[in-house]
Amino acid sequence: NEDDEGRPDTIIDRARDLRRAMSLPEAQLWPLLSSRKLRGLKFRRQHPIEPFVIDFYCAEARLAVEIDGIGHEQPDQIARDRRRDAILLEKGVRTLRIAARDVFQDMDAVLGRIARAAGAPD
Repeated sequence: NEDDEGRPDTIIDRARDLRRAMSLPEAQLWPLLSSRKLRGLKFRRQHPIEPFVIDFYCAEARLAVEIDGIGHEQPDQIARDRRRDAILLEKGVRTLRIAARDVFQDMDAVLGRIARAAGAPD
């Protein structure tokens, strides 16, 4: 991909584009994670960690939160996600994968899982 001036898109450009085009479950979750609303944890949305852009990232917990749609249930995508998670772990970042349907069906449980994974006190 290239920008309007013919330069290759950077990971920062990709992250900005993804912020403008968040998926519905991401858009529903973000207001509950932003501004330290979840137990004082600071999250960033569409945060670049080369070579990836993470859906939500908590630096203090070194936790990546990925919201996975139904496409992530396909065998080839499962394998790609495992490789991605392993690369992030090599960088010291743990990944918590949450099914998009869980965001729609039980937001309280999703928030609890994220808080526990980040090590936030109850």
